[in-house]
Amino acid sequence: MFGFGKKKKKISITAPITGQAVTLEQVPDPAFAQKIIGDGIAIEPTEGVFIAPFDGHVVHLIDSHHSLVLAHESGLELLVHIGVNTVSLQGKPFKPHVKSGDKVKKGQTLIEFDIAQIKEAGLPVVTPIIVANGDIVAELKANTGNVKADSDELMEVVLK
Repeated sequence: MFGFGKKKKKISITAPITGQAVTLEQVPDPAFAQKIIGDGIAIEPTEGVFIAPFDGHVVHLIDSHHSLVLAHESGLELLVHIGVNTVSLQGKPFKPHVKSGDKVKKGQTLIEFDIAQIKEAGLPVVTPIIVANGDIVAELKANTGNVKADSDELMEVVLK
């Protein structure tokens, strides 16, 4: 009746990109580093492929293809932003494989991106992965260190 003993839903979020997982404080953009946009983690990619970390759907793919919001069946939403200030590249180093509204399966390629092209433009390629609707989250545990896409757990989220 009061929700005591009610089991909270845990969601395991697999790394969507292969690379080095780092804290948000290491992202050279105050909106991410100070968690103004939300809590999460970032990945310094070693491969230019972004895959679905869970089954869900694409809520919104940004027109310049550098960022998207993914929704999990639980209602949890993730914002993934490839690089910092990469909107300025007008989509050039990004090749989307999905569009807004598409259903996706865990492990499916969502966006390919050219790491070298982003770096040549003088932009950081570190990629924040943010819980976009933190109001439904009771607890978030993020793992740092080397991560392999579609293999290693990046975050565990417990919903309220």
